[in-house]
Amino acid sequence: MAIEVGSLLEGRVTGITHFGAFVELKEGVTGLVHISEVDDAYVKDIHDYLKMGDVVTVKVLKVEPTGKIALSIRQAKPGAEERRPRGKRDRGFEDKLSRFLKDSEERLASLRRQADSKRGGRGTRRSF
Repeated sequence: MAIEVGSLLEGRVTGITHFGAFVELKEGVTGLVHISEVDDAYVKDIHDYLKMGDVVTVKVLKVEPTGKIALSIRQAKPGAEERRPRGKRDRGFEDKLSRFLKDSEERLASLRRQADSKRGGRGTRRSF
């Protein structure tokens, strides 16, 4: 049975990397679920969503002549056709602004922690 674009298949997660997960399909063929195709929400760490040995339903997005297979978990979910394409969500200005401020404050806090750790600890100050 050939793997066709658009078909829904079941497979087992056989490998996880920082950019996605490898899923072995029934015929022993392996495809890649890119991290952007794991869930509708932003996926910072794929380990929060998948682990080795998980059985997942995937949609075949692309089959290249070289044998590479692109898969999607988020598009295989029921109702995926009805949802808007990724990145086209309508959010109000206030939502966007509050998200920006939250992200900005987190980044600044991280930078401050890094700067504090580089300044040194005990015994680095000179007294005159």
